[in-house]
Amino acid sequence: MTHVKNHRPRLEVVDALRGFAVISILLLHNLEHFLFFIYPTDTPSWLAVMDGGVYHVTFSLFAGKAYAIFALLFGFTFYIQSDNQLRHGGDFGYRFLWRMILLAVFATVNAAFFPGGDVLLLFVVVSPVLFLMRNRSDRAVLLLSILFLLQPMELYHYIAHLTNPSHALPDLRVDEMYAEIAAYTGSGNILDFLVGNITLGQKASLLWAVGAGRFFQTAGLFLLGMYMGRKQLFISSPRNSIIWIRMLVVSAIAFAPLYVLKEVVMNSGTIESKTIGTALDMWQKLAFTFVLISSFMTMYQGTMPLKHPDGKTLPSGNLFSRLVSPLRIYGRMSLTNYLTQSIIGAFIYFPFGLSLAPHCGYTVSLFIGKFMFFIQICFCKWWLGRYRQGPLEHIWHKWTWL
Repeated sequence: MTHVKNHRPRLEVVDALRGFAVISILLLHNLEHFLFFIYPTDTPSWLAVMDGGVYHVTFSLFAGKAYAIFALLFGFTFYIQSDNQLRHGGDFGYRFLWRMILLAVFATVNAAFFPGGDVLLLFVVVSPVLFLMRNRSDRAVLLLSILFLLQPMELYHYIAHLTNPSHALPDLRVDEMYAEIAAYTGSGNILDFLVGNITLGQKASLLWAVGAGRFFQTAGLFLLGMYMGRKQLFISSPRNSIIWIRMLVVSAIAFAPLYVLKEVVMNSGTIESKTIGTALDMWQKLAFTFVLISSFMTMYQGTMPLKHPDGKTLPSGNLFSRLVSPLRIYGRMSLTNYLTQSIIGAFIYFPFGLSLAPHCGYTVSLFIGKFMFFIQICFCKWWLGRYRQGPLEHIWHKWTWL
């Protein structure tokens, strides 16, 4: 297959939204010390109060949502690449499978510095669903997406328990694996750390994703992103503006009851908490994810013009799109930024590096995350001022089209 160059203008709002997802992941990972859960034991009371606020606000806003945006845009990107080839008589499907093999290499590198596995490997494992559905109708893609997002495995276990009270959930032994990961991470042996992360860590991450409902949700989001691409929903237009506003209203209304039900069911202590409770948790996070996405899209594509101090209207853009313009640059180098944040974070927090985890509460860790973002965005501006793609993006692109 020949490589068809993409002559379409970049959708800046997608770059900005992807940048928003990656920086949200960066902040969450810093608060978690990149899954090294060691914190100060003698925090002053005033700082402890701040830490509690930082933790609850950050996790309420981004936990389970930033990754979901990332997954949705992964499906959308597949649509763009596939459609570019289709318009020139080609089939991107098999090239995509090779591209996923390359992504598995990046996932392994990232996982080496990130205890407990990496979401990129989950993307690789789930990605064949895009290959299989690439030539199916819009309706088939949407229906299968909805089926996956309904969490069929959790519903199956719940119904099986209703019909047979002795039915039990499979023991994936994820807690035991993470305990072993915490032990070798705390030991400070870098070789054990690297080898353990790319073996046991990746296994634990995938099994956790199965138990937490992320496996099916990722598949559903991939297909939904592809469907939204087919429907041109990320293109700025009056019709799409109305759709995003309606989506915002529906998602906001759905979120509250789903969240309350999740809290009630998951605190019940019964098998329902691990089946219906998991499904409700995924649904309420999905609803809030679309609150974030639709709010972002509505404000980014808004029509409020900027005013110059002398009263003149600036020629293009609106206030929100100008404010988040650094996210466009950050999103264009999402793979580079995602991998380098793990390497930097490991050096900052883990015993083989600066070992700052015992000295950083949530508030301090949040400021470290913001500083990491500042360093990364400066690098992005410098790099993209000289090259068309980020360094890892260039390697991935070049090897995709060997």
